[in-house]
Amino acid sequence: MPMTEQATGAHHPQPRPRSGGQSAPVEHVTGAQSLIRSLEEVGADTVFGIPGGAILPAYDPLMDSTRVRHVLVRHEQGAGHAATGYAQATGRVGVCMATSGPGATNLVTPIADAHMDSVPMVAITGQVASKAIGTDAFQEADIVGITMPITKHNFLVTKAEDIPRVIAQAFHIASTGRPGPVLVDIAKDALQAKTTFSWPPTMDLPGYRPVTKPHAKQIREAAKLITAARRPVLYVGGGVIKARATAELKVLAELTGAPVTTTLMGLGAFPDSHELHVGMPGMHGAVTAVTALQKADLIVALGARFDDRVTGKLDSFAPYAKIVHADIDPAEIGKNRAADVPIVGDAREVLADIVQAVQKEHAEGHRGDYTAWWKDLNRWRETYPLGYDQPADGSLSPQQVIERIGQLAPEGTVFAAGVGQHQMWAAHFIAYDKPATWLNSGGAGTMGYAVPAAMGAKAGVPDRAVWAIDGDGCFQMTNQELTTCALNNIPIKVAIINNGALGMVRQWQTLFYNQRYSNTVLHSGPGAGTGEKSAGTRVPDFVKLSEAMGCHAIRCEDPADLDKVIEEANSINDRPVVVDFIVHEDAMVWPMVAAGTSNDEIMAARDVRPDFGDNEDD
Repeated sequence: MPMTEQATGAHHPQPRPRSGGQSAPVEHVTGAQSLIRSLEEVGADTVFGIPGGAILPAYDPLMDSTRVRHVLVRHEQGAGHAATGYAQATGRVGVCMATSGPGATNLVTPIADAHMDSVPMVAITGQVASKAIGTDAFQEADIVGITMPITKHNFLVTKAEDIPRVIAQAFHIASTGRPGPVLVDIAKDALQAKTTFSWPPTMDLPGYRPVTKPHAKQIREAAKLITAARRPVLYVGGGVIKARATAELKVLAELTGAPVTTTLMGLGAFPDSHELHVGMPGMHGAVTAVTALQKADLIVALGARFDDRVTGKLDSFAPYAKIVHADIDPAEIGKNRAADVPIVGDAREVLADIVQAVQKEHAEGHRGDYTAWWKDLNRWRETYPLGYDQPADGSLSPQQVIERIGQLAPEGTVFAAGVGQHQMWAAHFIAYDKPATWLNSGGAGTMGYAVPAAMGAKAGVPDRAVWAIDGDGCFQMTNQELTTCALNNIPIKVAIINNGALGMVRQWQTLFYNQRYSNTVLHSGPGAGTGEKSAGTRVPDFVKLSEAMGCHAIRCEDPADLDKVIEEANSINDRPVVVDFIVHEDAMVWPMVAAGTSNDEIMAARDVRPDFGDNEDD
């Protein structure tokens, strides 16, 4: 649930339509110069990309721009994830650029990733000359057709004079309503042609009118349900962060006293440390959060979409709950779970209005009594807290590594995670008290996200520390962007949680495939997959690899060295730092709801099913 123009305006100047009486100064330029001037005018200050034939005309004027910094990445996937990390950390539109054909298709994964997680991004691609389109010309791919299902909108530009208008519209569409990726594909001859440039262009988007103001009747209905409920839950998703509505959320939670659960994409929307926070829901969510949703009589969903990882088996999800579902995207409401009170609007405005409506209910003597509910919640919280066991062999616990990184990190540190076990541990064992401090690939689950996303975040917020929490599997997909970081003074810190395996897949093989570890062992040599940790068998050697890319690299195997190593990493800020943490390979992520099962079947730990002393008859 995204940002309104008002919410983004302070950070990212939005182009305004020209009125008939205005005349803007006209410059005689090429289409390529027009593109760079347009990027300057919409406020793009950083572009991640790689030049190539079809986009090459744009790179010549880019060299002269004093307002747009270009970061030369090593792979287009890195450019796309960096644009996402930049957008998630700053709230502004992330920008990436690539050439036609394979350059553009290498952006498909990060575009799909941004689409799933509602990230404002503009991807600019070169295309073969307009007369060659459709002829299977060298390095031609129909990137507009390929990305149509995974973009909020996309454009094919074949005329130079259209470039300013299209760029203005692309940034407007990407950043308003429900944010998302927009692709702008520009034919090479449009970049080379002579044209004129004037700003602002006339915007013409007659079919695009996101509803931001919620319906007053629905707000009143929501407030009545909240004050009448006995077991309510505020189910908070990433939309609250995107709408910059975290202050309003805190007011509502404290006003009502209702428990708050924040999704994987919503971590930081409400302080983890707050007494009303009951944790993250989902397949690997906290027992209290998962159970709260299951036992609730009212779920107030704010900028969340009832994702399958949260609901488990859908027809058994929250069987007693009425649903208030607020989202900026009307297509999400009722998509997975029917809403008793549907509210279309921007999260910030929705929350502000619900607060007023609840205050009015309170003034009329209608106030929810959640005493018995909190008694249950606190019992579950005390009985089934998040935790982990230290390995019996004295090796490093991955949970402890991540927990200590979080505890020793400087104030305001941004954490970006890859996908898998380390992602879940980073969600559980680092405390997120502020928005935009947790970046991850939630919807797509893209391995390789962490390093380039951390790079983009650090480029966007250079004054803050940025840690990438990565797995050894994820790290081997995009680690070449450490070279980009080293050469562009982007000093991120990377923790490789190295268990020598594709950890989450291995966990499933342990639990569901009789410990048959088919193709999940990553390091080779004697002892592979047996727990053998001799550095001599490690292929690759991450310390040598990272040093070769211009990083300071450390290996940590002994729990006694943990704090000293993390503090060394925190103290180095003139180049990227990589720490290879050699951790126990059998550590698992708990709690867990097995795929396709009901959330009622949550396991707190292996072979430990919680006893809730059910109170449905209360």
